[in-house]
Amino acid sequence: MENNSLISKKGLIVLIIANFVLGFVGGLMALSIVAQSGKLQNILGVKELTEKTKTASVSNQKIVLEESSAIIDATKKVSDAVVSISTTNNITDFFGQTYQQKGGGTGFIITSDGIIATNKHVVSEENADYTIITADGKSYKPKILAKDISSDLAVLKIEASGLPVVDLGDSSKLEVGQWVVAIGNALGEFDNTVTVGVISAKERQIEASSSSSGATEQLTGLLQTDAAINPGNSGGPLVNLAGQVIGVNTAIAGNAQNIGFAIPINSVKKTIDQVRTTGKIVRPYIGIRYIPITKEVAQLNNLPINYGIIIAGGQGETAILPNSPASKAGLKEGDIIEEINGQMIDETHQLVQQLSNYNVGDEIELKVRRNNKEFNVKVTLEEFTK
Repeated sequence: MENNSLISKKGLIVLIIANFVLGFVGGLMALSIVAQSGKLQNILGVKELTEKTKTASVSNQKIVLEESSAIIDATKKVSDAVVSISTTNNITDFFGQTYQQKGGGTGFIITSDGIIATNKHVVSEENADYTIITADGKSYKPKILAKDISSDLAVLKIEASGLPVVDLGDSSKLEVGQWVVAIGNALGEFDNTVTVGVISAKERQIEASSSSSGATEQLTGLLQTDAAINPGNSGGPLVNLAGQVIGVNTAIAGNAQNIGFAIPINSVKKTIDQVRTTGKIVRPYIGIRYIPITKEVAQLNNLPINYGIIIAGGQGETAILPNSPASKAGLKEGDIIEEINGQMIDETHQLVQQLSNYNVGDEIELKVRRNNKEFNVKVTLEEFTK
């Protein structure tokens, strides 16, 4: 009995120990399975994440490659039509010694028979010797066809044929932040230098001065860009990623980094067309000297309005040119011209800019204020002859 009972107790203990061992082993197996499962999920998760990272990396690389490709294509499309302009001028100093002053600028070919656009200040020296050097290394002596009195633009001509030409774009469609490429003869030494940036702003107004002559000029409606423009780039093209010229590089802010300005191509298309067809630039004029009215000018002079222009002469300069359209229309010094054909004259719609929309012989209506009374005056535009 006791033996049987003892056997039964031993069997129970063995069974309990066996169950414990089996349970422990089963637990280990379960843990192993769970661990393996977690490892598998982790591997799958890492693989999925890796695939997403690869996709993002490929996508970013694709964007960079597409942008680079567009810049390369735009540059190739224009570069052959970009020319360097070399300037040599004999200067006599205070002691009677003569030396050569050299300079450089840029231009671009707009017709296959050799019409070239550049800045007026690039070819401003009357007695200088100019040489055009094309992208293939050939040299030509240019003829200056015309200089635009209302903008920093000049048109030249070389005797050649079958030349590569640029494609003119539409500067009215430009957006701030849009990529652009500047091409030019940087520092007068490094021809066809390419720099890249964006359109930083539009409708800028600056007072530009020439480092060689010291002359200053008011330029309006300009494009601002951070594409590096250096001395020597003047007159070169500003190009969109389609390879179209949308501006003429003209000035830099000397006290800043990468702030450059270009004349929008739309504002010079009419000038270029005139030279193509007539061989000269025809500009309508009114025949007045004036001061633009700003808030500061209005406040300092106690004027009734803070826009428009006030007719005023300078030292030894008459306010109204004799026998001019303004003189014939009865305008007087001190008159304030507020509008042209209903368009207010202000910082973004300046007088010269508005007059460029009209032709010689057109009749325009001016809204004039005299002695604080407003009235309208009709003026027939005539050709400006220097």
